[in-house]
Amino acid sequence: MGKLTALDVARAIKPGMYGDGDGLWLQVKHANAKSWVLRYHLNGRDRYLGLGSASVITLKRARELAVEPRRLCAEGIDPIDTKRAQHAAAATNAARAVSFKQCAENYIAAHEQSWKSEVHRRQWRTSMEQGVYPVIGNLPVRDIDTPLVLKVLHPIWNTKPESASRIRGRIETVLNAAKSAGLRSGENPATWRGHLQNLLPKPQKVRQTAHHPVLPYRDLPAFMQALRLRQGFGARALELTILTAARTAEVLGAQWSEIDFNLRVWAVPATRTKTGKEHRVPLAPCAIDLLQSLNNGNSEFVFPGNLGKSLSAAAMPKVLELMGRTDITVHGFRSTFRDWAAETTAFPHEVVEMALAHTVGTAVERAYRRSDLFERRARLMDEWARFCEQPRASADVVPIRK
Repeated sequence: MGKLTALDVARAIKPGMYGDGDGLWLQVKHANAKSWVLRYHLNGRDRYLGLGSASVITLKRARELAVEPRRLCAEGIDPIDTKRAQHAAAATNAARAVSFKQCAENYIAAHEQSWKSEVHRRQWRTSMEQGVYPVIGNLPVRDIDTPLVLKVLHPIWNTKPESASRIRGRIETVLNAAKSAGLRSGENPATWRGHLQNLLPKPQKVRQTAHHPVLPYRDLPAFMQALRLRQGFGARALELTILTAARTAEVLGAQWSEIDFNLRVWAVPATRTKTGKEHRVPLAPCAIDLLQSLNNGNSEFVFPGNLGKSLSAAAMPKVLELMGRTDITVHGFRSTFRDWAAETTAFPHEVVEMALAHTVGTAVERAYRRSDLFERRARLMDEWARFCEQPRASADVVPIRK
């Protein structure tokens, strides 16, 4: 031992191995790449244990670090196996310190920009903060098991089955992400199929899903007359929602750059549609008139709100409330449009469904369908607009068509 000096270590620039004795070697790859290696013989083979870079570990420290591995070898214990076990234990302890809340917050931060709906982003956080974190948020994510998942779900499963089902799915997603990150192992205790379905009743069996209350289409012309008497962006947003049969989020986020008055089309970008694809909405003449009456050039949004944002999602429901129509919902007008089209027109099913921005047909059918049937949808929306503008007395007259 002790063949090398500190000066030898500093001067060693030629690639090779420089022995200090008793298995301690200075390994030189080039002048700026030097490391310490302990060579030992155990169980009939030579092994090499890295002790660290010579740029940070001195000769004296390298000799000190070699003492314990030599002792282990003398006892028949492999130092490399011991080192791996220590690293695994350290990783286990680190994973045990990561809570479910930390994993959930990391997942939300990583994915929320891909969620098109602001409502969806808000619901994710709210459901975690109110229903999950108080129960398991501070517990290590690796320790979350079936009883803990059930502890979250049992209080709300029978009273709020739809919300409880969504929370279960979000817990499952967070635990899957934690497993992918190496923070837990084994089966996911929040999995429904083949697991929780054996312990909880199906959500749809607990309480039937309530559909959005719908205004009968025969009552729509009278409703539109009353709506047009109201002032404000909320009323105008609701009017456009009805005339275009669009979704609430699409209307509230509408920007003037998406409107082509010459072609009478509103191009909803893929980032704001439920299908993730651009949706071209034909604009009837009365929809064009409505938009032109709002276009004052003061905002990028068709329906501006506060602080440079778009109109609040609560604006249109508030209009219904002020009109005394708490018996219906904004989304329900899409069903009103669907019922009117089915009952009073001869437009094909796929035209109506595409007007609602629904996915139509199988994947193969969609692959071969190159057109979005815009011209036919334009005729449909023109006819819908004319129906919406009917005088009240003629609203109950159902046209007879071949």
